[in-house]
Amino acid sequence: MDPSFFFIIIVIILSVVIHELAHGYVAYSMGDPTAKYAGRLTLNPIPHLDLFGSIILPGILLLTSLATGVSPIIFAWAKPVPINPYNFRDQKWGKLKVALAGPATNVTIAVIFGLMLRFLPLPLGAPFGQFLGIVVLYNFLLAIFNLIPIPPLDGHWILFTFIPDRFATAKQFLEQYGMYILIFLIFFGPMAWLGHVVYYLFHLVSGQ
Repeated sequence: MDPSFFFIIIVIILSVVIHELAHGYVAYSMGDPTAKYAGRLTLNPIPHLDLFGSIILPGILLLTSLATGVSPIIFAWAKPVPINPYNFRDQKWGKLKVALAGPATNVTIAVIFGLMLRFLPLPLGAPFGQFLGIVVLYNFLLAIFNLIPIPPLDGHWILFTFIPDRFATAKQFLEQYGMYILIFLIFFGPMAWLGHVVYYLFHLVSGQ
């Protein structure tokens, strides 16, 4: 098996864990200890992994890519960090800050490692260069993917922050059927745009 597949698995697991840690720490910094009491402020991946989003879905996509020989774009998410927004000191923007923390952390990781690729003499074909490239690609992918405004992704909290109350029925619909819509989009929807955005950002930062 191509060693890049092992790199991808490692990067995805670490990236989704750090993503959820960012949510939890921002919530904690605003006065909500729910994630801390739930044991989620840890780098141990086990409490963060979601059976479907962290294991089954990326496993299916990885096996499909192996069977077809097509380069994989693997979507994944971790178990959402529990929060209690009523504990936030900032009641107006607290949910938005927590929602943005995860994608912002992934973007930061992608930029740091992308600049390493740009300024260090590390060809992408070398194992370490390949690993750095995967870190950049998949952290940009996780950031952009999680900004899609469909539950359970972070983007729906951003959408709900700004959507007027008169659209309460639409909110309820998304909360009830968001997971089914998301799965449909991943397997049957027009998701190619996501790859184009990710590769553009990769080239922009890394120069590769």
